[in-house]
Amino acid sequence: MTRLAGGRIIGTERTVCITTHGEFITSLDADGSEDPGDREIDIAGLLVAPGLIDIQINGAHGFDFTSDPKSIWRVGARLPEHGVSAFLPTIITSPPQAIDGAQAALRERPVDYQGAEPLGLHLEGPMLSPKRPGVHEPGLMRLPSLDLVRGWTPGGGVAMVTMAPELAGSQAVIKALTDVGVVVSAGHSAATLAEADAGFEWGASAVTHLFNAMEPFDHRAPGLIGAVVRHKSAIAGLIADGLHSDPAVVLAAWKWLGPSRLTLVTDAMAATGLGDGEYRLGHAAVTVEQGKVTDSSGRLAGSTLTMDRAIRNLINFAGCEPVEAVGAASTVPAGLLGRSDRGHIAVGRRADLVVFDEELEVVATMVGGQFAYVREGWAT
Repeated sequence: MTRLAGGRIIGTERTVCITTHGEFITSLDADGSEDPGDREIDIAGLLVAPGLIDIQINGAHGFDFTSDPKSIWRVGARLPEHGVSAFLPTIITSPPQAIDGAQAALRERPVDYQGAEPLGLHLEGPMLSPKRPGVHEPGLMRLPSLDLVRGWTPGGGVAMVTMAPELAGSQAVIKALTDVGVVVSAGHSAATLAEADAGFEWGASAVTHLFNAMEPFDHRAPGLIGAVVRHKSAIAGLIADGLHSDPAVVLAAWKWLGPSRLTLVTDAMAATGLGDGEYRLGHAAVTVEQGKVTDSSGRLAGSTLTMDRAIRNLINFAGCEPVEAVGAASTVPAGLLGRSDRGHIAVGRRADLVVFDEELEVVATMVGGQFAYVREGWAT
């Protein structure tokens, strides 16, 4: 057993002792057990939050998941440095063999792996609109078909699929994917309001990187952005780096959607954790200058954002409470994925926890009851 004693659960004034046994939280109380066999760690003056979940990340630390899916495990081992306890490795528009390779990589879990847990792939494509490609290669895009998505199941390693709901064949594919438990997110789309509404009615439950790679909001033609605002069960991913959306637009999204319907994502790529330079994002060569990622045409092509920085940015941009920003990076994505064991601090839930200092800098991250990251100089 491990006991984290004297910390404060974020958003409360409650000082507790959190006891973990194996992968789960076994008690929350003021004093904790007196079992001398327990390992007790003093976290007085620190904040405890649920582990963060990044549902859209393309790579980091020099690795790109689409071109090198085996790197999922190497990157996952580093993500706890930023409070991330679980993630969806994201594969952008690719030939079928690239997706097959990513599914195989997830099955090849390294022995004694310790890091953030991959909960399944996020396949961002290939069923996207050539009108809103972003960095995706239009020549690799495909119309939705049941043959294309055969084997795309949670058991087959696929947790989430981004697709354009206006494409011919979308209705059958959205229904087929959601029937087996895959989350369908509308994105890279030129959908009208009516077409986006239809996608949500067929079962789509999310929007990929709100405002980016979709028709811009117009007061007479609100498109996908207007649709997600009025579909009360839909959740929107947002890249809160100040580049993909102006801070004023982040504030608007927060006002529209609130803390239960906005989830922070990084859309991070290989340069994350490194410096400026030349990198790959799937098939594309990209350039990073002062943290901004662009392709050869100058379009944004992923980010170098981290989840802990996204939380701090959301607080600064939207003026929300820290507990709300943390929830947008933990509780909301857990709910979207149907992972009731994550995203909350409660007895019986997984012991996926982040210890923050008062500035919301990560001090330590626990994944399944084990420390996966501890800041240098902080004793456990």
